[in-house]
Formats: sequence, C-alpha cells, structure tokens
Amino acid sequence: MKPVEVVGVRVEMPSNQPIVLVREVDGDRYVPIWIGAVEATAIAYAQQGVTPPRPLTHDLLKDVLTAVSATLVQVEITRLDAGVFYADLVLGDGTRVGARPSDAIALALRTGSPVLVADEVLEEAGVAIPDEEEDEVEKFREFLDQISPEDFGADS
Repeated sequence: MKPVEVVGVRVEMPSNQPIVLVREVDGDRYVPIWIGAVEATAIAYAQQGVTPPRPLTHDLLKDVLTAVSATLVQVEITRLDAGVFYADLVLGDGTRVGARPSDAIALALRTGSPVLVADEVLEEAGVAIPDEEEDEVEKFREFLDQISPEDFGADS
C-alpha cells in the first residue's frame, strides 16, 4: 500500500463523467477514478471546506462514527477488477468495511484520514506524469480551485 493525496475532482469530457484524481505521495503516478456526480460534489465540498446547511451522507457517517466512538484509521483502495475500483474503510478496532472508493475518499477527507492505494492498483491504473508535464497538473489544480460543487449538477 502506498499513500496518495487527493488532487481533486473534475468532469471528463465529452462523457460528462466526474473523476477523482489521486497522486502517490512519494512518486509520480496518478490514478483517475470515475465516480458519480453526488460523490464528486461531496469530495469537492470537503476539499473546499464547504459545510452544507444539512449534512450530506458522508457528514452523517462521520457523525455516526463519532457517536459510537469509532475512528477511521485509513482508507485503502484495494483492487481493480474489470475497470471497477474497490476500497475498504479501516476502523480503529481493526474492522474493515467494504466501500466504493468515492465514498471512502469523501469520508477520509472529512475525518482527516489517510488514503492508501494497493501497489497492484497503482501498477494497473497508475499513470506516470514526468516532471516536465507537472505544469499541466498545476493547470488542473488551478481549474479545481475555480470550480464549485454546483458545477457537477448535484444539489445539496
């Protein structure tokens, strides 16, 4: 397992499909994960520090974990099977709960928990972006700074 940072969400054109992009912390590989519009909004809200007037599902789950004195130790993106990514929530008592990576990432951002990706997933889905292409990544980050969750068409 390798730690990754969540770069952000964007809409892939022309399909209009949202993706979340994660980047390995100590490397140059990025993993694009196709996600739903609701999850894209939840991730964007968390990254922008937006608190909706009513809690989203991921906010609710965070509150439930707090209420039962459970902690989310980390999120692990464990495998890729036929183009579908799988993840686990790893709780403080060692319990593992299967989850979609988009939901797991949205929860990790709310709890400040690390996100890790299995080496096999990085090998299969990781895209290396050399340093000379880093300016393109910077442009992507600037794009992310200028979008809002409403751009994904989901309402809170």
